[in-house]
Amino acid sequence: MTKHIFVTGGVVSSLGKGLTAASLGCILENCGLRVRMQKFDPYINVDPGTMNPYQHGEVYVLDDGSEMDLDLGHYERFTHAPLTRDCNFTTGKIYQSVIRKERAGEYLGQTVQVVPHITDEIKAAIDRLCAPDVDVVITEIGGTVGDIESLPFLEAIRQYAIEHPTSECAFIHLTLLVYLAASGELKTKPTQQSVGKLREIGIQPDILICRTTQPMTDEMRKKISLFCNVRPESVIEERDVAHTIYEVPVMLRDEGIHRLVGKLLGIQLGSPDLSAWERIVETVKTARDTVEIAVVGKYIELNDAYKSIYEAISHAAIENGVRVSLRKLSSDKLGPEGVEQALAGCHGILVPGGFGGRGVEGKILAARMAREQRIPYFGLCYGLHMAVIEFARNVCGLTGANSTEIDPHTPHPVIALLDEQQRVTDKGGTMRLGSQPCRLLPGRARSAYGRNEVSERHRHRYEVNNAYRAILTERGMAFTGLHPKTDLVEIAEITDHPWFVSVQYHPEFKSKPTAAHPLFRDFVKAARERAQGGPAGAREPAGGEERQPAARRAASKGKRGPASAAPSAVDAGTPPGLTRPGRPAGAPRAPARRGPCPPPPRRTRGRAGWAG
Repeated sequence: MTKHIFVTGGVVSSLGKGLTAASLGCILENCGLRVRMQKFDPYINVDPGTMNPYQHGEVYVLDDGSEMDLDLGHYERFTHAPLTRDCNFTTGKIYQSVIRKERAGEYLGQTVQVVPHITDEIKAAIDRLCAPDVDVVITEIGGTVGDIESLPFLEAIRQYAIEHPTSECAFIHLTLLVYLAASGELKTKPTQQSVGKLREIGIQPDILICRTTQPMTDEMRKKISLFCNVRPESVIEERDVAHTIYEVPVMLRDEGIHRLVGKLLGIQLGSPDLSAWERIVETVKTARDTVEIAVVGKYIELNDAYKSIYEAISHAAIENGVRVSLRKLSSDKLGPEGVEQALAGCHGILVPGGFGGRGVEGKILAARMAREQRIPYFGLCYGLHMAVIEFARNVCGLTGANSTEIDPHTPHPVIALLDEQQRVTDKGGTMRLGSQPCRLLPGRARSAYGRNEVSERHRHRYEVNNAYRAILTERGMAFTGLHPKTDLVEIAEITDHPWFVSVQYHPEFKSKPTAAHPLFRDFVKAARERAQGGPAGAREPAGGEERQPAARRAASKGKRGPASAAPSAVDAGTPPGLTRPGRPAGAPRAPARRGPCPPPPRRTRGRAGWAG
């Protein structure tokens, strides 16, 4: 019988419920249990696909193409639990399902209400993860106890616990102990009030996890136990980590959370083997060499907008045994006069994904400096588009080359919608989402992967225009990753460069602290070699059917200026619009076997997304 753990949060938002739930999943997996993870979000959006990253952070994409909350990234990084669209439900998704049933007459004329119809739908969502091969489902309730939006979810899990045996459900509440610097005291009153609010709803937490910046005394533990009606041994300290978030599983294990959970659920658990995580923490603590990587993006001001990218870089740093210092630069603040100074001294440049025209010229300038100054470059999704546009303009001599997303009337649409996409008027219908295959040709990417075909997650709309592939290849850009069925470009490299790789997909979604993604690993390795003054990465000669005559390098190289001191602030973005390009007169045509606009591998009913 599948057991359930429900994780709630109180006092303030952004306490780290997702990280705590993921760490608990990691511990239980290493005790030998089969775990599934799930999150309920109280906002009315059906999913986060159309949400501004400044409000919600990154959109995390699963293999099945689902656009999910960023906490699911924690679940994948910390556990091996399979994630699907059934692992994330929002208020909007729940209500949408209920209203659809009501319109179809499934309620047989009943008055549809929050209780029981909405709560029944939430309970049905919980049950979707129950299976004979699942021991424990950990369900995180988003938001903060006391918020009106999360009340139906809290009511649903209260009912769920009543409807199941006591040994099948446990409640964990994450709270904050407030530290007052003026008096040097930790205050427990907000925690008492948060638990009181939860108990008013009818939920008595079994375990309290207390976030704190200062050590919790035994006296304080007893006080919290007394006023919150939780046994003293079930009041757990979760102090701010000193070095890395990957200390959290070790910290919770040392607090004995697995023994508490095992007792509550009637499961005999041994001590979890977290030796791999202990090695990760030790590597982070002892790393001495530092490399500096510039991340040039348009949502730099909010750390969560590029959460998975930053984590993937940290995984690569762990595997390479170095520290990484991130120089976060707002792309819409970079201009021709200041780009060299802003990027001077960095050992690698990463351009992440995005949508819309704001800040693209800054990204293009960053790609140009990486190419001309021979700095390791890693382009993700939109970062590939920027690299292709820059190369087309400055190496191929295609003046005005651009993406039709940015300039619908560009004379050289090196990035464009496919023909089939142009006939779709619904903005959400043109996204390529989820896991897609990629056939690898000789080059650095294939050397990193060590295989001939991979599968990676996508979230984008525009593609490299195959009509321009011949001229780009002739001048030294190798397309070393292609979709095996449609011939769409997945990877672009510059052959005459220490390490210049761009990908159409999002490799950051498949990186773990215990297994860094191969491309991030080799990117940081190339940056480390540049920092040490050596060659930035050995490569497999790019070739296969894409190999062409000698590569050319850009004519001009600028001098480097002093390093930039601080990252720039960014302005809020605006959602992108669809563009419908036609073929401009004089644009080169691709060989007939390719065609400029092959049909997409899968047209998924995606969203218009802010960051992807």
